[in-house]
Amino acid sequence: MQTAPPRSALALYLDLIRWDRPAGWLVCLWPTLSALWIAADGFPGWHLLMVFVLGTIFMRSAGCCVNDVADRDFDKHVKRTAQRPVTTGAVRVKAALALGAVLALVSFGLVLTTNAAAVAWSVPAVLVAIAYPFTKRVLAMPQAVLGIAFNFGIVIAFAAVQGSVPAVAWWMWLGNLFWVLAYDTEYAMVDRDDDLKIGIKTSAITLGRFDVAGIVLFYLLFLGIWAVALDAYALNAIFYIAIAAALAQAVWHYTLIRTRTREGCFKAFRVNHWLGATVFAGIAGSYGVRDLLLK
Repeated sequence: MQTAPPRSALALYLDLIRWDRPAGWLVCLWPTLSALWIAADGFPGWHLLMVFVLGTIFMRSAGCCVNDVADRDFDKHVKRTAQRPVTTGAVRVKAALALGAVLALVSFGLVLTTNAAAVAWSVPAVLVAIAYPFTKRVLAMPQAVLGIAFNFGIVIAFAAVQGSVPAVAWWMWLGNLFWVLAYDTEYAMVDRDDDLKIGIKTSAITLGRFDVAGIVLFYLLFLGIWAVALDAYALNAIFYIAIAAALAQAVWHYTLIRTRTREGCFKAFRVNHWLGATVFAGIAGSYGVRDLLLK
């Protein structure tokens, strides 16, 4: 039997940061960009756009490094994660943490090009991101902590544009928390049997037979809160068409997860970024049409 050739260091590190699986950073990016557009009352400029796109990618990659180190002894018992490079020993713990630190510092350097308010909010964002992997040992729904970590992009976007965080930002923050609970519960459903064996706590386990109903409710709360919170910003019909299209996607997700198969739940998670992209397109498109009509 032929053995597979050893993988290069570059390939291992790219695997560590999930370079070939962009869904993880895209679900962080779309609500962040939505907040950026709302905060700036339209296109925020190329500088802020690049800061938040690159910062999202780098911070998500850094989070993967910390997560894989924290979960290395658990991941070996989970079908989906057993071959992660830190778990197999192909990447050493110190090397993974060093890469994570470098990526986090690069992201912090990007925030330093904005303003003091954004810099201040980036500090708790990093701390929560580091803490998240360890909450799986003690909290019944650690996905809520993940939501808090992911939602800092919304807060930092408003801080970078306006120098403060207004009420609408917190409403967007709350709504997006429910979206994170929706898609990460779908993700947790994939590993539920393995997680039960090794004692990891997840929202899929906590919700039990109400997991599918809970996910549907989370989607409805996300879209409902955003639709109401952003109505005052005079977004036109394009925004509400996008909300309706996102709602249709949520119905599709229900059809994927209702039988609770690994394949269906994993597909539902992987395509979630399209739902976020749809909502962002509605926001950006609304401002684009308004600006064209004002010319």
